[in-house]
Amino acid sequence: MNFKTGDKVNVIAGKDKGKSGKILHILKNEDKVVVEGINMVKKHQKPNAANQTGGIIERENPIHISNIMIADPKTGKSTRIGHEINKNGKKVRISKKSNEKLD
Repeated sequence: MNFKTGDKVNVIAGKDKGKSGKILHILKNEDKVVVEGINMVKKHQKPNAANQTGGIIERENPIHISNIMIADPKTGKSTRIGHEINKNGKKVRISKKSNEKLD
């Protein structure tokens, strides 16, 4: 998986197609990510110690990684991720459109 927490991504398929957001959480075993403000659902919550009132809350649901692409740092458009070895011998992620480093 080429995504990391904090990456800016664009949604390319599904009900939120065209929107963008930041990755909040990655579910590696399920190949899904939670993106800020994307795939919002309403959840009925009972009152508990943390939430005294309960009620209906809105939260982000996970979205499959095949439905998102990384946003290019220069233009903000969707791009593929490439890999490159830097001077120190470390592998870094780069944007295929602009060759900008993502890490």
